[in-house]
Amino acid sequence: MHVYRATCSWTGSTAAGYSAYSRAHTAAAEPAHAQLTLSSDPAFLGDATRLNPEQLVVLAASSCQLLSFLAVAARARLDVRDYRDDATATMREEPTPMRLAEIVLRPHIALARGPSEERVRHLVDVAHRECFVANSLSTPVRVEPTVTFLSA
Repeated sequence: MHVYRATCSWTGSTAAGYSAYSRAHTAAAEPAHAQLTLSSDPAFLGDATRLNPEQLVVLAASSCQLLSFLAVAARARLDVRDYRDDATATMREEPTPMRLAEIVLRPHIALARGPSEERVRHLVDVAHRECFVANSLSTPVRVEPTVTFLSA
């Protein structure tokens, strides 16, 4: 069994009402040393210069797909040279309760010549089925890869 811990903390006052309190808070996940200062989405009076929880969900899905694909590709002896994802999520304000409606991952994968594009796309699908984060979400996660092969 794997156990993951995270801590979030906030200090301030909500006495002046909904529009007056700071949304800034810190988050950490030991044993990692990094600590993030987060906020809410600007639509909910947050600071647009800080990451928000919804963005973190998209980042987690994107990162997990990347790591899953690299593992699958390495086991299949594919030579992946570059992987860049342009991921998005949508969230409608209705119906309530609000939730992320869909996450779309758009990885751009560059490989050394060798495998067919069909083989690479198959391995993207295998990686998606093995992605721990996507498997943990009730929000649908769709993967739309772009595959290119490098010359020489």
